[in-house]
Amino acid sequence: MDLQALADLFATTYNADPNVQKAGELQIRKIGAQEGVISALLEIIASDKVDLATRQACSVYLKNRVHTSYFIEPSRQRPEQTPIAQSDRDALKSSILRLLAASPSRAITLQLAATLKNLILHDFPDKWADLLENVKALLNSGDIREVGAGCVAALECVRAFRYTQRKNILPHVVEQLFPTLVTVATGMLNAPPSSAQEIPTMLHLILKTYKSSIFVNLSAHQQSPESLVPWGRLFFQIVNLSIPPEAVPADEEERERCEWWKAKKWTYATLGRLFHRFGNPSQLPSPMKKEYTAFSQHFVQINLYTSGQAWLSRKCLYHILSFYTECIKPKATWALLKPQVMTLVGRVVYPQLCFDHSRQQLWEADPIEYVRASTNTKTFSSPVSAAVSFILSLASNRTKTAFRPMLDFIYSCSELVRFTGCHLNPSPPEKFGVLSMAAVLGPFMMRHPDVRGNMEQFMVQYVLPAFSGEPYLRSIACDVLGTVVKNGMQWTSNENLESHSRAVAIALDDPELPVRVQAALALTKMAEAYDSVRDAIAPQVGKVIQDLLKLSDETDLDVLNNSMEAMVERFQDELLPVATQLTGRLCESYMRLAREGLAQQQNEIVPESIDVDSLLSEAEDDKVYGAMGVAKTIGTVVSAIESATDTLMQVQEVIIPIIRFTLENKLIELFDNMFDLVDSLTFRTHSISPNMWPIFELMYELFKSDAVDFLDGGCCPPWTISCHTDSDVFKGRPDYRAKVFDIYQTAMGSQHLGDNDKINSCKLAESVLLNLQGHVDDGIIQIAFDNLDEGNGYSFKLANMEVLINTVYYNPTAALHLLENHKPGSSRVFFDKWFAIINVDSKLPTVHDKKLSILALCKLLEVNVSLVPEVLRVGWPGIVTGALNIFKSLPQAVAKRKALEERLVDEEDDVDEDDSRYLNLEGEEDDDVWDEDSAYLEMLAAEGARLREISEKRAIDIADVSDFSEESEIEEELGFFSLLDAINPYIMFKHALERRTAQLYQAATTMLTVEQQTVLMEVMAVAESQNTTE
Repeated sequence: MDLQALADLFATTYNADPNVQKAGELQIRKIGAQEGVISALLEIIASDKVDLATRQACSVYLKNRVHTSYFIEPSRQRPEQTPIAQSDRDALKSSILRLLAASPSRAITLQLAATLKNLILHDFPDKWADLLENVKALLNSGDIREVGAGCVAALECVRAFRYTQRKNILPHVVEQLFPTLVTVATGMLNAPPSSAQEIPTMLHLILKTYKSSIFVNLSAHQQSPESLVPWGRLFFQIVNLSIPPEAVPADEEERERCEWWKAKKWTYATLGRLFHRFGNPSQLPSPMKKEYTAFSQHFVQINLYTSGQAWLSRKCLYHILSFYTECIKPKATWALLKPQVMTLVGRVVYPQLCFDHSRQQLWEADPIEYVRASTNTKTFSSPVSAAVSFILSLASNRTKTAFRPMLDFIYSCSELVRFTGCHLNPSPPEKFGVLSMAAVLGPFMMRHPDVRGNMEQFMVQYVLPAFSGEPYLRSIACDVLGTVVKNGMQWTSNENLESHSRAVAIALDDPELPVRVQAALALTKMAEAYDSVRDAIAPQVGKVIQDLLKLSDETDLDVLNNSMEAMVERFQDELLPVATQLTGRLCESYMRLAREGLAQQQNEIVPESIDVDSLLSEAEDDKVYGAMGVAKTIGTVVSAIESATDTLMQVQEVIIPIIRFTLENKLIELFDNMFDLVDSLTFRTHSISPNMWPIFELMYELFKSDAVDFLDGGCCPPWTISCHTDSDVFKGRPDYRAKVFDIYQTAMGSQHLGDNDKINSCKLAESVLLNLQGHVDDGIIQIAFDNLDEGNGYSFKLANMEVLINTVYYNPTAALHLLENHKPGSSRVFFDKWFAIINVDSKLPTVHDKKLSILALCKLLEVNVSLVPEVLRVGWPGIVTGALNIFKSLPQAVAKRKALEERLVDEEDDVDEDDSRYLNLEGEEDDDVWDEDSAYLEMLAAEGARLREISEKRAIDIADVSDFSEESEIEEELGFFSLLDAINPYIMFKHALERRTAQLYQAATTMLTVEQQTVLMEVMAVAESQNTTE
């Protein structure tokens, strides 16, 4: 192959002329699958004579080709996919490590590393047995570039298997490579830090490799002293490493990104991970104790580290504080931490919460981002979020020891006495820090029996004056007020309540945007809590909502959407006259955000490598998230005006264009929100408007292309409801019936969709059978029967069984004969399975399940025995017995449903939270703490162990193992309705029995036991009484 011609071809891919670029890409696509192309690309990438940009273009193509075509799953192979030839595969494995060592740029190294990871994932160890030896040879080389390549290769070896459930591969990689890695890293620390980047970069990679290796498990080798001692020594060498100023950039932001501090960050993160997941004996979930208890007992001997350096990067500080937070609950580490707690609070936590220069800069440069940061204290790798987590953990887990001292700290600072003991007037930024602590601890203060009675005085004395201070003090004052109000603040003085509500009302018109946002949030919470505030807002609620909308448009903050939702729920009657106008404004906001989100997606550049930190930080800016919040608010408006049919129909017409825009432009991230709106409108209007039917057609088209994964809770429920509400339309539209049947058939036959998707398709089939008499496709029976033994859980098995039961209710004679025509003996198979669940109370858990089976059995009672398939006639009298078995448990199911309805009402009325979730006032203060977080981790670990066990036993037929455990999890769907709801099963059963011949009646009843005869008399008595009342 002509290397120069191939290099020239790839050079066209970054040509300024788009026509040349497009022609080059088409030619590459045409020849790319040919054998030898990959080998030629490897030579081009290795050649120093080729332009660097061309070599990078070749490396990008190589990465993508390997990713898509090195391993192709036969069931998912696309026509354009051509497997990579064996000669090219061999060339890749023989050249990739050498290319990494000779890589001329970081960009090319990233592409080659991603390529290597895919090779390792599919070929190691079976088809690449000498890989680890080759990597070790690089690491032991005296050439710095080869050592660097060895570090990259070691990282990719670990990353390829860090999530795999195959436990033998990653431990083998660790055992083979990690002794060499720790030796190399330790040797690098023999020389003092310098500004050269090679050493810290390799340290960074080695530490990242270790951290990646313990993402799921800690191998036996890593728990051994042979590994723990050298790696532990390395970690603490790096922790204690003093980096001279000349070795790092002078600019603080650049210093944050420099390789030396990245190495420190990964060290702190690794130590935190080791302790949090494997080294914390009292918090180890039960399934992990056998494997890691011995290791954890060694770990708690590590002395807590408090940095005395003049400067720490933000991520390092985050990991240090996170580590201290993990030390609060275990008894052993708490004993070490306890004497230093208030020192940490005063010298580390408190400064993070003060209004510093970086906050001031953000306030002035980007007030929207300031609000976003201040309302989201869980920002990944932020020292502020770690500081907040630390004091929250102290307050909730070590309440007796730490809570009151932290309150004393707040009061002492507020009373002009610094924690050092000096009597100084705290500056406004320091007051901000004190109020920030109060906002964080507000839920605890409002629940502590000795503190909540003093909160009104605290608010009047320290928070109310802040409304007259600097803008950032006004903002944090609103935050504190909103927090205490949300957590049950009761005012003994109406004057104090009015003073605070007036201060918030004034803050709504503040010139500073962050103040206005916090005031809006505080006002919403006050409106929810106090009748007097609601009464004051009610006459002007329209203006308040408009102000919130304007503020939301300015900021695109999701918290304001939540605020609008709350206002709409609280002022439903007042907003009804302006509901259409309000929805119109919300739809305008949604369309703006959706269009901006669409443009954002179209202009999006796929990064060369994905970094978790950047993903989590950039997601906040995505306009799509703002659109989701607005859509949710629109849904709240729809719920609020449900009783006003005319207004609801007007609102629906306003909403339909945003649904159409979203679906037509395939804004997949917003599909869930749009399907929810369609579902809600269909359910609440009880009809499909002419303008809504094209939306249903769009949903079907998307189901057949981009939205197949949205069947569960997405495009299926609206079709199900519409069969019920607009059955006449379906009867007159064969194309709509064909679409519905195709959705059902596609879902049931898909290997890609899960049980929940198929359950929804079964509900759709049930709706068709119940509502479209005379217009049902016979294929439903064959599909349902062929899936009788499919699915992983009982929920799907029952839903599929009930499709067949519905066919019996629809037309019993035809259903039984269609089954026999499909496969001889099918009707007997179906009946055996049906009666197996009828004879076990828990197998038909809901009222609907029981009613459906009773009514289908009633239809069977009316069938002439001569029309019944021969294989069923012997057991035909047993139908009465089956019905009576269901009747026996029906009253309990009805009572259970009623209790669930009442419980839901009670839960809506009772929003009080358990104080024990916040405060730990019971037991010995210094013992191990086992809280909700610990219990949650225990549950996750147990579930993970269970799933792994099932995965490992897949070779054994355990299809029915989960059935019995899942039945109790099937609960009543209170929003589900069908034609069966209006039918009385007692009366239907009585009439069906009375229509039987005396001979058949005698045959059916003489085989009853005494208990069943008693149940029969009770059923007949209930039917008689209810028939009389009706």
